[in-house]
Amino acid sequence: MNAKSLTCRECGFEYPLEARYVCEKCFGPVEVAYDFSALASGDSESLKRRIQAGPQNIWRYADFLPVDALPQGPHAGLPVGSTPLVKADRLAERLGIDGEVWVKNDAHNPTHSFKDRVVAVASARARELGMTTLACASTGNLAGAVAAQAAALGLESYVFIPSDLEEQKILSTGIYGTKLVRVKGNYDDVNRLCTELSGERDWAFVNVNVRPYYAEGSKTLAYEIAEQLDWQLPDRVVAPIASGSLFTKLKKGFGEWIELGLIEGEQPAMFGAQAAGCSPVATAYAEGKNFIKPVKPDTIAKSLAIGNPADGPYAIDVAKNSDGSIEAVTDDEIRAGIKLLAETTGIFTETAGGVTTATLAKLAAAGKIPAGGRTVIVITGDGLKTLDAVRGSFESYEVEPKLSDFITHVENEVLVP
Repeated sequence: MNAKSLTCRECGFEYPLEARYVCEKCFGPVEVAYDFSALASGDSESLKRRIQAGPQNIWRYADFLPVDALPQGPHAGLPVGSTPLVKADRLAERLGIDGEVWVKNDAHNPTHSFKDRVVAVASARARELGMTTLACASTGNLAGAVAAQAAALGLESYVFIPSDLEEQKILSTGIYGTKLVRVKGNYDDVNRLCTELSGERDWAFVNVNVRPYYAEGSKTLAYEIAEQLDWQLPDRVVAPIASGSLFTKLKKGFGEWIELGLIEGEQPAMFGAQAAGCSPVATAYAEGKNFIKPVKPDTIAKSLAIGNPADGPYAIDVAKNSDGSIEAVTDDEIRAGIKLLAETTGIFTETAGGVTTATLAKLAAAGKIPAGGRTVIVITGDGLKTLDAVRGSFESYEVEPKLSDFITHVENEVLVP
């Protein structure tokens, strides 16, 4: 394993690779630090071949993840990653973007969201630490990922969600046999309860006590994007921000491969996307602040509804240091973004993807997407999880089973100006 320690992001104090998420010295968050000297000692082409010879899932990147051994056989869990990177010429044309637009569609994961990546890494490390119960605080997608991965591995699981979560996400989580706990409150209330429980139970709360390992799974999105672009960097990335972890780990993943010579060039400009009804990071960015003022979420984008995001300040740093920005879009713009992506690419995304697509549209309208180059937008979940968001967004026609009725009530109505 090339992971060497857990290191505080604020004071730099180092800890063993244990179940820990906060520094005892300054109460800052800790993250996994690596020693890639063994990989750097060889040539980059050999390292590329080593990666390409790996399995068609995230474990082809095991050298860059905090695991002792490649999970195999009954310990492999669900096959995660290797999701499509789709060239979206019609989306670019619709938005007037003079350059390439690509859609990284992570809805192709087993439970139809990018959360399968982070849970795969967290569960692998949790088992290495001797933990046998998976748990999480979730806005929906993570709940399904934890429940499914636990079922695949034969582990017990508990998932804690806000009681007003979308019905589709509740149903698609409970079916795996998990202990589903609905908490009266928003995500921040759920997270506080899970933080308390993590001190009382020897469970692997994937986004609490094993969060440093969980967060590393998001890097695999950056690795895949670069590999799918023929070992090249995109010029811009637009990604949603909830806790901010995905956004910051995308930057970390690109940076690791640049440092090792696997890809050449500068870090892409990073653009964060939030819903206006829960936009503490976008607000702080717009006000030029480096701290986050918590908010009470009120948006249809429930998977992004984290009012006190743990990685918010670090997300601001990523945007500023890469010549990017963090934007917020309204619920109406989110619905329009879902429809726009579906109509131009055939990809039906949940509300978080509507936030990302609407943010791309906002950036394009403001002239913030220069001509040329590649822009990648990250779609993190499937539209079947948030069906209520698109209710009433299109027309349908009801006819008798007669050709004349079809011509009268459909063709003539549609074709006549």
